[in-house]
Amino acid sequence: MSTPAVLTRSSTLSGNIEDYPDGILIPLDKPYRWTSADAIRKIKFAAVRHFSKKNLKVGHAGTLDPLATGILIVCIGKATKLAETLQSHDKEYVAEIAFGATTPSYDKEKEPDRFFPADHIDENAIRKALETFTGEQDQVAPLFSAKSVEGVRAYEIARRLMKENGPGGIDEAAAGLIRSARIRIDSLELLSFTSGTASRETPSVEVSGKSSRINVADNSGLGLPVATIRIRCSKGTYIRSFARDLGEALGSGAYLENLQRSRSGDFRIEDALTIGQTLDILNANR
Repeated sequence: MSTPAVLTRSSTLSGNIEDYPDGILIPLDKPYRWTSADAIRKIKFAAVRHFSKKNLKVGHAGTLDPLATGILIVCIGKATKLAETLQSHDKEYVAEIAFGATTPSYDKEKEPDRFFPADHIDENAIRKALETFTGEQDQVAPLFSAKSVEGVRAYEIARRLMKENGPGGIDEAAAGLIRSARIRIDSLELLSFTSGTASRETPSVEVSGKSSRINVADNSGLGLPVATIRIRCSKGTYIRSFARDLGEALGSGAYLENLQRSRSGDFRIEDALTIGQTLDILNANR
């Protein structure tokens, strides 16, 4: 296996991509409300200028949802050949899950469409429910996802269904269109729980042109109970689907309030670069 150069906060780069025969990896902390494609486009533009190479390959090792932050491994040059291998590594997430409502997208990109009782949910109930989710299991991906359904992205089908029928029935449509996949959850840890009505901060938003198109519903006035959970799992695990399933297991509804990918393989959030730090390195000495 090749050994690409790994960008750190103190890195400097020469202007010749040939000095990096195995390519370059950037453990990026993807900004909130940016798509993974937004991040790659921004970095590729800077990398092409830095190395003066128009056909420079730049990609990533595993999509991260727009309303999630955390580790997005960016691959430059020959490191793009490692993207599939890097994507296969185990992941760790820190998820905030709100109980008592569901949304068609399973996160805050869509407004709540249904509400459920949640007064019975407490720390003990959550811990007991979490015990049932460890190990190998089948999981149905959200219909609002990049999952391919007969060659069409699932989110394109979801948007059409919502336009035709409204938000109702998205779960049933997903169950009928998307095959379940085998995933593995290694461990679940309840980090905190608030019973509702407490104000919570929304992650700071770092937005560039196209990223501002990502909608974020303001659910702060709902006062829903929220659990913060650390999840260690295999590739292909949808945390939005886990939130949905956890809500059902607790006799309620749930959606993903916030999400951070805190680890991907050996790359940890503590070592990740912001988009600003990455661009500073790529724009240096110009």
